[in-house]
Amino acid sequence: MNDRKVKVVVAVFFLCLFFGWSQIYAQVKPVGPPMTIKISHQWPGGTIDKGDFRDRLCRLFAKKVEEKTGGALKFEIYPASALFKAVPQYDAMLKGALDMSVYPLDYAAGKIPQLSITLMPCIVKDHHQAMRWKDAPIGREIEKLCEDNGMKIITWAWCGGGMAGKAKPLIKPEDMRGVKIRAAGKMFERMLHDSGAGISSMPSGDIYFALQTGVLDACMTSSSSFESYRIYEQVKYYTSPRITTTWYMFEPLAMSMVTWKKLSPEQQKIVVEVGKELEKFALEEAIRDDTEVTNLFKSKGVTVHDMTPEEFKVWAETAKNTAWKEYSEKVKGGKELLEKALNVK
Repeated sequence: MNDRKVKVVVAVFFLCLFFGWSQIYAQVKPVGPPMTIKISHQWPGGTIDKGDFRDRLCRLFAKKVEEKTGGALKFEIYPASALFKAVPQYDAMLKGALDMSVYPLDYAAGKIPQLSITLMPCIVKDHHQAMRWKDAPIGREIEKLCEDNGMKIITWAWCGGGMAGKAKPLIKPEDMRGVKIRAAGKMFERMLHDSGAGISSMPSGDIYFALQTGVLDACMTSSSSFESYRIYEQVKYYTSPRITTTWYMFEPLAMSMVTWKKLSPEQQKIVVEVGKELEKFALEEAIRDDTEVTNLFKSKGVTVHDMTPEEFKVWAETAKNTAWKEYSEKVKGGKELLEKALNVK
């Protein structure tokens, strides 16, 4: 090899080395000044691989964003209401005292009544239909409503849920007569109350003790919470959502608008990209939970019933005459929001 060829080879080698290191540096270069973001939620903590998928969603999000910002954004995760109780997380985000939460939007319906649409009985039939809200007019309305009221939706996530009881199966509206139940959400409470149930409101983390002490005879909550809080230890009957269910709840990963405005444009772009990327994970895990929790309850000796499409139709008629009617008549803009939700097929 002559001197010219040697020089060319050496030059090519150093160019490759330079561009290789440039790429590595670009991946870890901090995007803006260091900032610590606190994420709070109400469910038991786990690891990035095991535990309630809502906790895992937080951990995956934190890991990916920290990597993509080169450590400019760091995260602290507070599960099990360790930082804030379940419902007050909204007020904390509104004030900027909390940066992020996996937050059931219906919890804020006391202050933003329109958000009751995100836990409306029989408004959707399955997870895929629920996720289609995002790109429909109803989804854009919800995102705007949240941003106007201090929250930005980062990752869309829905949870399916069922019913469980201590004394009898809960399958049809008439089965609710005389039952003390935790329903979750004003619209479910209205429907079940009109079906003859007694209503007790509480966060999902309080259900186990309420069942244990007789405050509750039954409960409705998400599949993930049924497992995380070991509700199978306190009930004998479970109506499973793995085919269909009356109960789907929108529980997105949300960020305080106070925090959002502190991020640089590049950091905002990364947060949005990672949030969207994790929606596939949230959808798959929520669907998996419906089946896994059903199998878990069976294995623990609980009598399981899968809600059928025919039973769903009976509940939908009850919802139409109770919860839907109240929302349309009493919530500002409720009729229009309900119509937009029902237009998503």
